[in-house]
Amino acid sequence: MIDKNVDLKDFFKKSQLIPAIVQDCDNGEVLMLAYMNEESLKLTLETGFTWFFSRSRGELWNKGATSGHVQRVKQILYDCDEDTLLVLVNQTGAACHTGNRTCFYRELYTE
Repeated sequence: MIDKNVDLKDFFKKSQLIPAIVQDCDNGEVLMLAYMNEESLKLTLETGFTWFFSRSRGELWNKGATSGHVQRVKQILYDCDEDTLLVLVNQTGAACHTGNRTCFYRELYTE
């Protein structure tokens, strides 16, 4: 259910693109970070599947449309500044274009 008291335009007051952190709704695993514009957020809300804006290609993309590795949206939360989204999903297949389940598969530092 979409909160009718929220104006989607409020998320884009600071920038036309906002980060969307995508997380597995079952185990909390962070799958990826992508960017949304107002149109991709609307499409995500309308379809129940993630849509993003590709900064490199300059166009909308529906995650999994060609690979079949779709993300079914279960919940969308937003931060206190209303400029970042947390998208909780059921992930089918790999989230990363490399074929890895998550985009965060490489380690930089461990204590």
